[in-house]
Amino acid sequence: MPVDILESQDYMKNLIERSGLVDFLKSTPKLPAYAGQYEYNDARGIWIPDSSRDAFGGNNKPKNQERRDASAYFTYVYEKCLTELRNHEFNADDTMIPLEFFEWERVIVDEIHESLCTTRKELATAKSGFENSGSGTAFFCERNRRAGRELLGITQRDPKQRPLRARRGFFGLSGTPLLNTTSRVTELANLMGGTYITGLASHWRDLERESGRDIFLKSYLQPKPSREIQKTTYEQCCSYLDVACCRNKTGDEMNGVKLVEEVRSVNMTEAERKQYLENQHGIPSEARHLSVKPEDFNPASGQDITRLLRTNISLESRGKLLVSTCNEILEKDPETKIILFCDGRISGGVAAKKALENSGIGCTSLDANDSLEDQNKKICWYQRPDATDEDKRRPRVLMLSFDQGAAGLNLQTESYNVILFSPLYVGEGGASSDAVADVSTEQQAIGRCFRPGQSHPQVNLYRLQVHGPAGEECLDSHLIRRNRDPEMLREATNSTD
Repeated sequence: MPVDILESQDYMKNLIERSGLVDFLKSTPKLPAYAGQYEYNDARGIWIPDSSRDAFGGNNKPKNQERRDASAYFTYVYEKCLTELRNHEFNADDTMIPLEFFEWERVIVDEIHESLCTTRKELATAKSGFENSGSGTAFFCERNRRAGRELLGITQRDPKQRPLRARRGFFGLSGTPLLNTTSRVTELANLMGGTYITGLASHWRDLERESGRDIFLKSYLQPKPSREIQKTTYEQCCSYLDVACCRNKTGDEMNGVKLVEEVRSVNMTEAERKQYLENQHGIPSEARHLSVKPEDFNPASGQDITRLLRTNISLESRGKLLVSTCNEILEKDPETKIILFCDGRISGGVAAKKALENSGIGCTSLDANDSLEDQNKKICWYQRPDATDEDKRRPRVLMLSFDQGAAGLNLQTESYNVILFSPLYVGEGGASSDAVADVSTEQQAIGRCFRPGQSHPQVNLYRLQVHGPAGEECLDSHLIRRNRDPEMLREATNSTD
């Protein structure tokens, strides 16, 4: 079942009916468009108000409080329904009994980090979708994370009171659990260990549902734990995870298979250079240069990196580099299938598809109007050998966006070549990006082919980058360095030496 099943209004409606609370509740509650409180991974100072007009330090903004109130009400209704539901008795022939009524032997959650970690990428995607479409459906990606957390009972310390109950144990599967902060380590340890792990009582998840007053009191009036206490808590949780979690157990299965990375470069034209500089929106003309970095953009001052990202990924030179890379792969192995990842948020798929179709190579992509059945059928073409002439006539390239295929797909049986059309960056400039999340997403994408079951002895990863007309470093070079940094990779994959 999908972890975001609570997003289905019919499911919540049925739960309310089966709990006997139809008369008590006038309508089915919904989660708000997006959260009223976010997780912060970077260091921040203490905000001290200089007047009584904003005594809660920005936490009492009406919109944010409305979202926290809606989240709190959803949790209240959900927990009340579960209490009433478990007091009911059902007949053997009853149907549509909610999942929360049963006690399961085991509960296994795939890609569990997606429910635990609200990344900046998720929030940026939600915000962008709302601004572009103006509809609440654009927030589905961000909202279903919180729907998943409700179903898993993240903030409920007593496992017996959680929505999903398991006799033998609760299992989470993840290749990139993002355990780069104390809160995230504590959260995963609590989910697996229940009452044996401390620290969740003041976890930031509770703030998704609390009032501005309570947030203020917790943030500014409660004593802060010393660094020694924080260090000890983190170490104890890590010790628990070392025992409770099976980590990095695929090493033996990948013996004999190696990952070979290659960064392929192309120089932009003079016309593209002019376009590249013109789209550094908000930066003074005299300060614009080819080696600009995301940190050089200040969103608070109206400097928008989005235009540069869209221009950079749409450069004709990048498309030509993609075509030449695909041609070289297909010359060596005409029957192989290539997996191409693009950043769909900034029209990477549009640019890549145009280049491939104009060259005659073509590609298969998952379109917005495709049904789930159509999407699965397209993906299946690249998971099995060609059996018919029709199979052989299909494009050799499967194009996926990072959101569509970075996690969960098994493409290792027929593919051993992966191309990243551009380095992944999700943010608005300045310090707004979550580098660990970007690296994690890239590693998930690479893992679609570099995973157990790969029969080819070598998986090839091609990273495409564009330089200046004379070979000068540009945005791609900075981001590829960041996304390949060993420390970032350790944090994103939680690997140990």
